[in-house]
Amino acid sequence: MTIAPPPLRIGFIGSGFIARFHLKSFENVRHATISGVFSPTAEKRVAFAEATNDLQLGPCTAHASLDALITAPDVDAIWLLAPNDTRLEAMRAIHAAVKAGRSNIRAIACEKPLGRTLAEAREMLRLVEDAGLSHGYLENQVFAAAVERGKDVIWRRAVPAAGRPYLARAAEEHSGPHEAWFWQGNRQGGGVMSDMMCHSVEVGRFLLTRPGAARSSLKVRSVQGSIGFLKWSRAQHAAKLRGEYGDDVDLIRHPVEDFARATITLEDEEGAPLVIEASTSWAYVGAGLRIDLALLGSEYAMEFSSLNPALKVFLSREIQGGEGEDLVEKQNAEQGLMPIVEDEAGTYGYTAENRHMVECFRHGRTPVETFDDGVEVVRMIMGLYLSAETGQTIDLDNTDLENYVPQPARLPGRAAE
Repeated sequence: MTIAPPPLRIGFIGSGFIARFHLKSFENVRHATISGVFSPTAEKRVAFAEATNDLQLGPCTAHASLDALITAPDVDAIWLLAPNDTRLEAMRAIHAAVKAGRSNIRAIACEKPLGRTLAEAREMLRLVEDAGLSHGYLENQVFAAAVERGKDVIWRRAVPAAGRPYLARAAEEHSGPHEAWFWQGNRQGGGVMSDMMCHSVEVGRFLLTRPGAARSSLKVRSVQGSIGFLKWSRAQHAAKLRGEYGDDVDLIRHPVEDFARATITLEDEEGAPLVIEASTSWAYVGAGLRIDLALLGSEYAMEFSSLNPALKVFLSREIQGGEGEDLVEKQNAEQGLMPIVEDEAGTYGYTAENRHMVECFRHGRTPVETFDDGVEVVRMIMGLYLSAETGQTIDLDNTDLENYVPQPARLPGRAAE
């Protein structure tokens, strides 16, 4: 009889918007408990622990320090969900505790992006490998049910008759992030290119990769990118952000892009060209978060749009209520014909992503998305930022991006490195 490994006991670093999304998804993940949480604000971490316990996903302890969480005896793995500018510091603390024998942690999963620069991403990878930890890169769109099912059907039914797909398209857009640090280029790493293009380029690369093959079987050759400052750097909209988040968010003095486009050329195993086309925006006003994906070959196409669900409601002007996001993430209205994403954590891939990471870490398997993939995504993003800055197509194999800092992420007076 096979003896199953015990449930994975997870510690969360971070208790903000994305941590709450992950928490919701764990209602449908077996063999895992969320046993601890740390974030700098006591009120937020205590509230998160209470929410975890209310969902019976604990028992969860709100730890008063990062060290207390990573050295807790009931934490086997870490979900690193803190703001981008704090992740490397947290990774260094985990590395030191594990190397000193002070921590039981054996695995870590990190939310996208892996780093604000290529140097940061490579250091994250170096630290996790030096500590001997299993590692997973949390790219939820790869695990979305529509993506997994669509890829399966295309590669199983269409490719044998008509050849491999050669073009992937990905778009993601909404009306803007929920927390102040996303709007601060030096903390976040840039603007929407850093925040959302990492989803689009990786889901495109996943769709184009032959099932069962390593992502490295496709060679990324060149990238061409552009960015735009369309909405939030205009005076009236920048003033709205300052009013909501305070003077630290000032897109007049420190603008970050709210629109980005990318064209990425790759080669398959036989040297044939492939293309990913992607666009992302914080300047979209519609029902809410919109994800559009497509995969095309010579005789077939796969398409998905998150705002075309099976369930919709219509609410007339006579029905009025408070603002919220009970129908769709980044909801922009409470009246009219409204799409409802029945299970956002499932539709966007968080549930399957976390189920996969838990089972890989429990059984000692390598996840399909690792820190290696996170490094490659950051390499593409840095190339795209450099392309946007110079107006040139960037040959990734022959361009030094190691210490490049995107223009929207530079503090005043700081030049490109």
